[in-house]
Amino acid sequence: MNEASAFDTGQINGLSVRQLIDLRATTTPDAAFLIDPETGTTTSYGELREHCCSVAAQISRNGVKPGEAVAYALTNGPASAIAILGIMYGGYLATAINLVAGNATISYVLTHSRARLVLAQTQTQSLLAAALESHDRPPQVLVVDDGFFDSVDGADELPPLTHQDDGLLMYTSGTTGRPKGVVLRQSSVLAGGANAVLAHELTAADRALCVLPLYHINGLCVTIMGPLVSGGSVVVPPKFSVSAFWPTIREQACTWFSVVPTQISYLLHEVENTTTNPADIAGLRFGRSASAPLSPDVHEAFETRFGLPIIETMGLTETAAQILSNPLPPGERKIGSPGLAVGNEVMIANDHQREVPAGVEGEVLVRGSNVMRAYLDNPEATAASLTGDAWLRTGDLGRMDKQGYVFITGRLKELIIKGGENIAPREVDEALYAHPDVIEAAAFACRCERYGQRIEAGVVLNGKSSVCKQDLIDLCRDKIGTFKSPDRIHVLAELPKGPSGKIQR
Repeated sequence: MNEASAFDTGQINGLSVRQLIDLRATTTPDAAFLIDPETGTTTSYGELREHCCSVAAQISRNGVKPGEAVAYALTNGPASAIAILGIMYGGYLATAINLVAGNATISYVLTHSRARLVLAQTQTQSLLAAALESHDRPPQVLVVDDGFFDSVDGADELPPLTHQDDGLLMYTSGTTGRPKGVVLRQSSVLAGGANAVLAHELTAADRALCVLPLYHINGLCVTIMGPLVSGGSVVVPPKFSVSAFWPTIREQACTWFSVVPTQISYLLHEVENTTTNPADIAGLRFGRSASAPLSPDVHEAFETRFGLPIIETMGLTETAAQILSNPLPPGERKIGSPGLAVGNEVMIANDHQREVPAGVEGEVLVRGSNVMRAYLDNPEATAASLTGDAWLRTGDLGRMDKQGYVFITGRLKELIIKGGENIAPREVDEALYAHPDVIEAAAFACRCERYGQRIEAGVVLNGKSSVCKQDLIDLCRDKIGTFKSPDRIHVLAELPKGPSGKIQR
């Protein structure tokens, strides 16, 4: 079991999101918090508190009671971040709507969460309308427009709120059945931000670039809550853009960013069109990778090309994002590992949830203040995931070395069993990523009369690639042997992904 050294969270221990925003507005009211790179406008901590009070008051005037769910269907931008924080500030349960989940899933989330109100934008109203066509009593939709944050008196009427109250409801990707609603307390949401602060040594001088959607736990808890905890600032463009990525970092003086491996791969493969050299950007300290395993070949190629350290991490919706992180330079980073436990405990356990020795594979378990309270209205799933002594069973397989670094070897439910041998899809993925033309790769199992299961894989290639499928199969055979290599390769325009950016096998 590994537990990170204590981080002085004295300023946030026992605080709700409302109390932390009030603290920032009181101590550093003029400091910048949110920056819009398209308009150049900045929202200070003092203005943040005023806007959050306005959001909370408007929700209350629409008949929503404290603790009830208020959904948000919002594209990225400072206004969206304020709206989400405003929901939690008012003591309501901020419920994330994944804008790319499809009508059926959006409809299910709104029904299951019993959301009374949805904060939307002009560009998301039609999406909501399509998802709510079959609802007899659809929730009310409140549009976040230019006048939405105009002062609305009512700050003195806000209900009492504690750090133990629920703050965020975010649904898992639902790869096996219906999505599960992860309920996170206000304290857990802030703990997720604090873990990023601890791991990356963030201070009030740091400025993040947020290019991940705010309906994703990484985008919200790492790149919004992290700066809120540290007293820093965050640049929030409307979406991720390969061409605008490095120029935005330079123009807005960002010191760090958080992305997913697919984005790292696209930045690397578009290198010939890059006019900005990240190594020359003053103040840029590191990039951060999360939400899915980062191929060691892609990791090393990116750092070699751009001269910028990429810190691999690991997190879950159920843990308010980050649980593991590699240290910043000059600390030891182990390529292929998402790092050490930071701000919480991590244990590798056997089938009976008992710790196994270093180097032995088992299930990754997590315990800490960042762990979810429950799955909404799903006591069976909650009981299966949370042990009696507060450990969360992640479903990930891994091993821990003697220094405490964790190496993820696969998912319990994704193992390919070929001829009685367990094969981790990630091993096949990494063999495919060794080819410079492969942007995305995912191995998966198909039924086989001879072996029970056989291996196939989907890949996305660089548009200029001339590599053939057999070349990729031969590469795998060379790296991991014929038995573990895919029998068939599918070349696709894009691999399917869940809301967190994870490829769906």
